[in-house]
Amino acid sequence: MYGKSKPKSGKSAKGPLFSQFVYQGDDDVYKNHPLAAGEFYNPILQGCYPDPSITRKGDDYYLVCSSFAFFPGVPIFHSKDLVNWKQIGHVLDRTSQLKVHDTPMSAGVYAPDIKYNPNNDTFYMITTQFAGGFGNIVVKTKDPMKGWSDPVKLAFNGIDPSLFFDDNGKAYVIHNDAPEKDLYQGHRVIKIWEYDVEKDAIIPGTDKVIVNGGVDLSKKPIWIEAPHIYKKDGKYYLMCAEGGTGGWHSEVIFVSDSPKGPYVPAANNPILSQRYLAKDRKNMVDWAGHADLVQTPEGKYYGVFLAVRPNEEKRVNTGRETFILPVDWSGEFPVFENGLIPMEPKLKMPQGVENKTGKDGFMPNGNFTFTDNFTNPALDYRWIGVRGPREEFVSISSKGMEIKPFAANIKELKPTSTLFYRQQHRHFSATTTLSYKPQSNQELAGLVCYQKESFNYVFGITKMDKDFYVVLERTARGKSAVIASQKISLDGPVQLQVKAVGDKYQFAYALNQGDFVNLGGTVSGDILSTDVAGGFTGSLVGLYATTTNDVVPQP
Repeated sequence: MYGKSKPKSGKSAKGPLFSQFVYQGDDDVYKNHPLAAGEFYNPILQGCYPDPSITRKGDDYYLVCSSFAFFPGVPIFHSKDLVNWKQIGHVLDRTSQLKVHDTPMSAGVYAPDIKYNPNNDTFYMITTQFAGGFGNIVVKTKDPMKGWSDPVKLAFNGIDPSLFFDDNGKAYVIHNDAPEKDLYQGHRVIKIWEYDVEKDAIIPGTDKVIVNGGVDLSKKPIWIEAPHIYKKDGKYYLMCAEGGTGGWHSEVIFVSDSPKGPYVPAANNPILSQRYLAKDRKNMVDWAGHADLVQTPEGKYYGVFLAVRPNEEKRVNTGRETFILPVDWSGEFPVFENGLIPMEPKLKMPQGVENKTGKDGFMPNGNFTFTDNFTNPALDYRWIGVRGPREEFVSISSKGMEIKPFAANIKELKPTSTLFYRQQHRHFSATTTLSYKPQSNQELAGLVCYQKESFNYVFGITKMDKDFYVVLERTARGKSAVIASQKISLDGPVQLQVKAVGDKYQFAYALNQGDFVNLGGTVSGDILSTDVAGGFTGSLVGLYATTTNDVVPQP
């Protein structure tokens, strides 16, 4: 799970030294539902891994997710069995591919689609990059393990593009677009273009609207999006998300004799949704939709999709996660097995598969501990930056990881010198060990809990006059307030910790390996939720440093 691009090593400008980071999940759902033999947990990717897309070549499966303003962009995972997933890198890992340096958190890269084209033995990733003047782009590779091309800009508007490669050699792009006449709020259409594989370009004049509004325009369906076309038994199936990525989210399906339609909706739509279920159900999984299908070499279908798991206050802090379900396609239309009833936290393993999650480099799930002592010269792929490369501010030596502070504040719409890890549980703790002596009140280093630039907690060490302080600041809707501060003696490493039990977050510090001391009591995690902060990302825990600190201790 370690990155190919290495952070700077050896000497650097003086900055805070992080010698350990420990993240530990402690969700009741996993304690109450231990795995038996032949079972695995759903979601397969916990935390902010939304909008999954999947493809297969032989017995190799590849899966990608949205990354918005994260850098590097579009995490990519590999599996041989649909259960055990290993992150092999990011599709957009170079500044020539990804330009999100001044981008709001929920802009940037939306809804990637990955497809293998057997006609030319090439993998494609197509997406919308709302930044850097890109728009809709496509990159490609012969081997996802070896990196991707620079982007080719595509000359069409709209979002959520995907590719379809027919077995006759023809290719198409399908995407969400604005209607010619807007009939109501949320009214969108699905459009198709013929695609020139040799030139990597749409063919002008071939565009056609194939779905207007959704399954039934008379009912004013909203946000028909995330389209994918599949071919089975000579027919073409168009699967889309409908209802918006919230409480009315769903997945719907249409059929046609031609890739360009006309498409007829299935009578049993939706084929996946949790929207009709009781709001007080246990272990709630909600917002299910934005799906993609893959067929195994044996002919069985599976679908990956996003969904959320709200905390006890029904708030979403962990973001939209990647789930999987088997799909029954024995009839005319595919149906997600148990996709319309309350989803269970466990699934049965596919025949002959061993659960290796959390071992041998495979992504963990359930309650797990992630420990990083920063002794590997390449950062784990789960560490991400926001708006800029990690390598620009991270330096690794035998002592640990040093962050070279930027003159940028966590509350600014700029790249910040912060290394982020996704919050993956409702109940968790994250603890870091920090060696640091700020030289002025302009300097601060520590932990952040971050939903976006205008909604976050900063918990760190700074200086005022000749004294050192540990401070806790809350920023909501762009307005900041210091919750608590404490003068401390800095004569050794400091441990900083955040613990969450659902919506209740606590911050604590320990000096010289002593006992932890709470700072600020219990605070609400509301501002770290999608419900309050808005947008499309989950909460992140960051190791942060800045030379433009504006948190003022209250002695």
